[in-house]
Amino acid sequence: LASPVMYLFAEFDDAANLLAANPDATTISIDEPVEIPKNQRGRLQETGREEDDELLGTDDSDKTELLAGQKKSAPFWTFEYYQTFFDVDTYQVLDRIKGSVFPVPGKNFVRLYIRSNPDLYGPFWICATLVFTIAVSGNLSNFFIHLGKPTYRYVPEFRKVSIAATTIYAYAWLVPLALWGFLMWRNSKVMNIVSYSFLEIVCVYGYSLFVYIPTAILWIIPQKVVRWVLMVFSLCLSGSVLVMTFWPAVRDDNRRIALATVVTIVLLHALLAVGCLAYFFDAPELDFPAPTIPTYNGTIGITKSH
Repeated sequence: LASPVMYLFAEFDDAANLLAANPDATTISIDEPVEIPKNQRGRLQETGREEDDELLGTDDSDKTELLAGQKKSAPFWTFEYYQTFFDVDTYQVLDRIKGSVFPVPGKNFVRLYIRSNPDLYGPFWICATLVFTIAVSGNLSNFFIHLGKPTYRYVPEFRKVSIAATTIYAYAWLVPLALWGFLMWRNSKVMNIVSYSFLEIVCVYGYSLFVYIPTAILWIIPQKVVRWVLMVFSLCLSGSVLVMTFWPAVRDDNRRIALATVVTIVLLHALLAVGCLAYFFDAPELDFPAPTIPTYNGTIGITKSH
């Protein structure tokens, strides 16, 4: 018992000497846990959060960027390499679709949904669904427009499927390829430009086309005004996703180049929507051959129908 008692008295002596030298000093026993006041504890937590936000990005989803580098990449000639592009679950795809339909102002679609795990599963099936939706809805629209005309004979236009597939898949791949090349070129000129990978750009364009699937179904309504209103509404939703995603990537560039890039992105997106509506749904009515009707005097009369 002597040694603990002597140790305790030695500790008291050190504390007394410290207080004698500096009356404002505070002594803490090493055997007792240190209690931090609540206000200081809250400041420490806020400081830690600020440091985490500064490290991981302004958005909460940027925390997953650190995990992206931990994935092992397989050689490109193996099946495992391409399998990673489709390694998403239903919840991720639905969350990204919801983000493309209901864009949040001030939020970057890539940083919020894509960067942790960019995929090709969603864009591929969205484009495939949009192809068949536009082709089928275009045929039904043509049927309803000419319904009731005695000279009309419905003939399915299967070529619309190939035309729609060529147009949509070319847009979903070639435009992102051109944009990716342009951003890489500008990144070599201006060092502080945000860079996106080609897979991320394809992913953004693919998910931005989802809103046209329900729109194409509603385009069956045989009213041009309703169709164009739906087209403008869908164009604003999907175009806003592209603008909010790619504007941060070019805003530090030359002002004219940045504005020209964003305007070109919106114009190409609008050209796709207007072209699909005009070709598949608002095509001019064709003049069908009129039937020949014999007259009473033995001649043949031709009635012209429009």
